[in-house]
Amino acid sequence: MAEKLKIIPLGGLNEIGKNMTAYEYGGEIIVVDCGMAFPGDDMYGIDCVIPDVSYLVKNRSRLRGLFITHGHEDHIGAIPYVLKQINLPIYCTKFTAGLIKLKLQEHGLVGSTKLITVEPGQTVRAGKFQVEFIHVNHSIADSVAFAIHTRMGTVVHTGDFKIDSTPIDGEVIDLARFGELGKQGVLALLADSTNVERPGYTMSERAVGATFKRQFTGCDKRIIVTTFASNVHRIQQVLDAAAACGRKVAVTGRSMENIMKVSTELGYMKVPKNTLMDINRIKGLPLSQQVIVTTGSQGEEMSALYRMAFSTHKQVDIGAGDKVIISASAIPGNEVTVGRVINELFRKGVKVVYDRADMLHVSGHACQEEEKMMLGLVKPKYFIPVHGEYRMLWQHGELAESMGMNNVAELKTFVSNSLLFNQEANELYGQLYDAAEVNTDTLPEDVQQYFTNTVLYQPYLYAQMRGVSLETMLSQAGYSSVDEYLENSESSKQSMIKQILIMQALAEKNNIVCDTDILNAEFSRYFGSTDMTSYVNAYGENYVKTNILHDIVMQNQIDNVA
Repeated sequence: MAEKLKIIPLGGLNEIGKNMTAYEYGGEIIVVDCGMAFPGDDMYGIDCVIPDVSYLVKNRSRLRGLFITHGHEDHIGAIPYVLKQINLPIYCTKFTAGLIKLKLQEHGLVGSTKLITVEPGQTVRAGKFQVEFIHVNHSIADSVAFAIHTRMGTVVHTGDFKIDSTPIDGEVIDLARFGELGKQGVLALLADSTNVERPGYTMSERAVGATFKRQFTGCDKRIIVTTFASNVHRIQQVLDAAAACGRKVAVTGRSMENIMKVSTELGYMKVPKNTLMDINRIKGLPLSQQVIVTTGSQGEEMSALYRMAFSTHKQVDIGAGDKVIISASAIPGNEVTVGRVINELFRKGVKVVYDRADMLHVSGHACQEEEKMMLGLVKPKYFIPVHGEYRMLWQHGELAESMGMNNVAELKTFVSNSLLFNQEANELYGQLYDAAEVNTDTLPEDVQQYFTNTVLYQPYLYAQMRGVSLETMLSQAGYSSVDEYLENSESSKQSMIKQILIMQALAEKNNIVCDTDILNAEFSRYFGSTDMTSYVNAYGENYVKTNILHDIVMQNQIDNVA
């Protein structure tokens, strides 16, 4: 049996947040990132959302390590919750380790967790994997990408990245190493898709520092700055601008205080002499000499800025003598809460300066030209867009295809399941996908009937599996309504026909039998019923079997898959 490498997305696809990917090779598994996501508006009583790690729990004896790209919550937020189910060593850079340690202390897991720090440029052996750490630029210090080396080939996992030629710490992304890997040959590239909708390049972090100096100079008000607590380089620029203007700085908000402590102790932040003051002492200074750095850039109800806005903060009473600078953009889904805080600040007579009004925030994610540069350097055999909502993944795939890449992961499969790299199956899948003639006349009559009368069944099936409505499923795929999907159904038909042909060929090639018991069990898991009669009558036995077979294969429930 040929060797195979499985890439199993456990989170971070078709969504922002909850990033987690498992790599499985030679009977062993490593995991990249372990993040949380913000709850949706319909998740009442939920504080955070974490990935489903039942597959890892089931295969805990095969786990060899957890590798973290950087210290943002959408990459480390779920660690303490996952460690309570599976214990595995964590490999990360020094600053990321400092942030993870705070979480481990809070949950009483320090003594039971092996936390290993690795420098960019070093390689860690974890079972049959060799994981190389590569420095990248992002909106948090010590961010890395991974080159995951196996006998099947090398997979490059970029994590979150941008290309900043003038970073605050002077450490430019290691483009030379990405180029070297490209020359050596890369099997697959998994790249950040967050900003793929934006043309051009992402601005340098230094652009924000110039804005701070401009906003601070000549201002006679107290200045309150809110930003992401983890953005050490942004906070460093606030401190530098305050010192240059003769102001003192106080910090409020638990996460901000923790980040300041970790970053200064580890040497990632250099506080200008005689600049930092306690929040209770700074109140004695004239307003024109005060700067307060606070949490709350996302409008979180328990954050310090929220409490200031709604007059519940114990140390800071905010009013007409204040200027609030919001140095962050709203994470998708947080726009309403951020807007609520801004509106309340305006009601109190506060001068509010936010992203739409000035260059107060730059992204930590690559725009289109940077994405093209990464693709051009790495030259992967296969390209897999990750880290983003469905439209972002799709557009990233189109961007790669515009550069002449043919082997872009088929999103409908990869988003909901796992991607299997196999020396034989790769060639078969690629040949079938590229060469299959989309001709409904050659398909069985029951499948033709489905494509003639029941175009909506496929998205409905996916919607049922994901626990969302059909409308939500279509919206995530980029359609504004069911009618719009039906108007564009011809391309959907062709895609599904190709998928059926491919899955049937793979099943036949590998002697995978989809018997009645397996069909009933899988059907029951999706729909809560073992009675397939009505579905078979409506959509055809061949089509129903093919779809259930597809999901059995992709969810690793048959071990002898090609």
